[in-house]
Amino acid sequence: MKCLLTILVCMMGVFGYAQKWVVKSNLLYDVTTTMNVAAEVSLSPKWTFDMSANWNPWDFSANKKWKQLSFQPEVRYWFCETFNGHFVGAHLLGGIYNMGNWNTGFTFLGTDFGQLQDYRFEGWMLGAGIAYGYQWLLSRHWSLEAEIGIGYVYSRYDKYECPHCGDLLEENKPHNYFGPTKAAINLIYVF
Repeated sequence: MKCLLTILVCMMGVFGYAQKWVVKSNLLYDVTTTMNVAAEVSLSPKWTFDMSANWNPWDFSANKKWKQLSFQPEVRYWFCETFNGHFVGAHLLGGIYNMGNWNTGFTFLGTDFGQLQDYRFEGWMLGAGIAYGYQWLLSRHWSLEAEIGIGYVYSRYDKYECPHCGDLLEENKPHNYFGPTKAAINLIYVF
């Protein structure tokens, strides 16, 4: 958590000249116990820069793992004015993960999540995408935002025999993914 706060403070220092900036939390990540924080700064009357950081360090019961650390910078163009109404964005993403022992049993856009029941996957990812969103003003300092994005993610991972202590089965294996790369319902505080 200290790492996430340090990144946020550094971002605020770099973009300290901006007239308007916000901090936010993605409520969808909160539901999955993923700690997250984002900051967004106004660059001009119609452009903003958003940076989010997400961290899930937990081991769940029965040694279930869905550990991740990821970052997602995004440049946004607002159709009306910054921090109000419709926007489109272009984002990058990157991170590391360690997942296993989940009984999911489904395949989504070419990725077999059913393998998470019998194997553990540990690796890194990089990607890019585009997004659309809308922000509602609730009061002078509070807003609510919804956003959805699609894109491409390249990943490399090591695959282990079982979620606990199994032998290494595959090393440095590549994986390509195209599909949703961002989903957010953000609660926002505007400074």
